Amino acid sequence: MKRLVTTTAAVGAATLGYAVGVERRNWTLRTASVPVLDDDAYPIRILHISDLHMLPGQKSKQRWVAALDELEPDLVVNTGDNLAHRRAVPHVLRALGPLLNRPGVFIFGSNDYYAPKPKNPARYLMPKGRKKRIHGNHLPWQDLRAAMIERGWHDLTHRRTAFDVAGQRIFAAGVDDPHLRRDRFEQIAGPVDAEVVLKLGITHSPEPRVLDPFASEGYDLVLAGHTHGGQLRIPGIGALVTNCELDRSRARGISRWGADMWLGVSAGLGTSPYAPARFACPPEATLLTLVPRSSATTRKDTTARRTTRRKARNEVS
Repeated sequence: MKRLVTTTAAVGAATLGYAVGVERRNWTLRTASVPVLDDDAYPIRILHISDLHMLPGQKSKQRWVAALDELEPDLVVNTGDNLAHRRAVPHVLRALGPLLNRPGVFIFGSNDYYAPKPKNPARYLMPKGRKKRIHGNHLPWQDLRAAMIERGWHDLTHRRTAFDVAGQRIFAAGVDDPHLRRDRFEQIAGPVDAEVVLKLGITHSPEPRVLDPFASEGYDLVLAGHTHGGQLRIPGIGALVTNCELDRSRARGISRWGADMWLGVSAGLGTSPYAPARFACPPEATLLTLVPRSSATTRKDTTARRTTRRKARNEVS
């Protein structure tokens, strides 16, 4: 019995060490093709970035994200939770760096508005009605917003807009963070120009109460973050929680929502500084290739490790 306890403790310690020291810096690119365009449309490449939870000392994360510009995406979508520290704004901008020269859209999440605070991990397993929201100090999200707008990105917080991407017209709209119950879908409801090749929706938390109206309004694709893919996944089982009302099977990746809409949920690139661990769920960005619907089936999500030129040991925290 003593040997069993010792072995179990050793395995647990090794798993925790891997989750904290290795996997949370195992930057990964997820790719998928999604058949959402009209037959006469050209493919559109979307880079989806979410949940950076940036701290000033996270140098390897900043380098890796900046290097994603080499993928030459047609559009960058940022679905929030960029900040984890009041001095993180310039470090987020350093990470986004060259990507800010490309067309981009964004909304914010709870950890853009409020700093993270220590929380009991068991609260994520509690029924939603018994959870009490815990907010930290206010973060300088206005500074981040101003910098992204200055570089030409569109703030889609309760906004609708149409613009050209790769020579084609798309329509995009977003809501404020449903996790904080700031979503007001009625502010973006209404007819969409039929001449666009894509109707894109974005939200931080993929709450079904927000996804359903996007679907009923005829959106082709909605992108979200927030879930961290479950953050700690059990091989063969998957995510235990999503931290929202979305079912666990959709915690990351591409899935159908209703008959006509697709949903893309990013597992994100960061963690709370008070829970700096990932297991069977590496930090990720997603490159989506949107193709005509006549392309039949969606290619299954794939992931690939993209390394930076310098080793991750330069990252702190």
